[in-house]
Amino acid sequence: MFGFILRRLVSGVVLLLVISVLAYTLLYVGGGNIARRILGQSATEETVAQKTAELGLDQPIIVQYFDWLSRALTGDLGTSWFTGQPVTEGISSRLAVTLSIVIGATIITAIVSVILGVWAAVHGGWVDKVVQGISILGFAIPGFLIALGLVTFFALNLKWFKPTGYVPFAVSPTEWLASVTLPIIALSIGCIAGVTQQVRGSVVDALHRDYVRTLRSRGLSHNRVVYKHVLRNAGGPALAILAVQFVGLLGGAIIVEQIFAIPGLGQVAVIATSQGDIPMVMGLVVATAAIVVIVNLLIDLLQGWLNPKVRLA
Repeated sequence: MFGFILRRLVSGVVLLLVISVLAYTLLYVGGGNIARRILGQSATEETVAQKTAELGLDQPIIVQYFDWLSRALTGDLGTSWFTGQPVTEGISSRLAVTLSIVIGATIITAIVSVILGVWAAVHGGWVDKVVQGISILGFAIPGFLIALGLVTFFALNLKWFKPTGYVPFAVSPTEWLASVTLPIIALSIGCIAGVTQQVRGSVVDALHRDYVRTLRSRGLSHNRVVYKHVLRNAGGPALAILAVQFVGLLGGAIIVEQIFAIPGLGQVAVIATSQGDIPMVMGLVVATAAIVVIVNLLIDLLQGWLNPKVRLA
């Protein structure tokens, strides 16, 4: 088991390194005259040259990258060019907000998908058709339309929730829950559609395996066979698609946060991208990649626990 974890950690570190190299190269080489963009078109050539030297942009790109990497390894991702705020501070102050929404949506997706997927696979018939119809609708309707529909119906018409805003958990747990409920639902619907289909397909496949017939011939109850044995064997593919959906949720959170005016990473990403704040964008890329690597590691560990053969792959 230790070797399995070590291999996953090493591959995660290598992936982070590759992503940082590609992101740094694309952002800084493709950024054009960065100093000119920061100072504006009215700045003199001398001022632009001074700013370029101040930012270290007059150095070869490989020197710039290793200088950034050496500081990043100590937790220093640089400073925003436009606000002067340390990138690490700017990201960490918003990270908990985004993760609370994304993790909440992931939990809801996992629970609802397992219920619907197993229900459709076990009962079949009209139940299966209804679940697949719901899944198709979830795929077809864009996330931002779902978010707008939720705001219009539940917030503006029924007045059950506030249409925008975010309340930290430390301030009021109940108000925090009310502020994240609609964003979590908006993010979950599309993911539920994808994961439900995967769970359904895996359970249907597992139900036709020989070991299921053997267990039933020994007198085990239907529920015990399904929920203890079939679901465990079908869990691997479902966990894999759930990890993929988690990455999609991080991207979808940018749009949802804008609609609900939530001060998360999405708001930072939009502002930094529109301004061309490359240190902040670079920090966001690395932070997001680190989160994805950690989530994939956790999923690999869960799959290794469900299926020991995975640890030998």
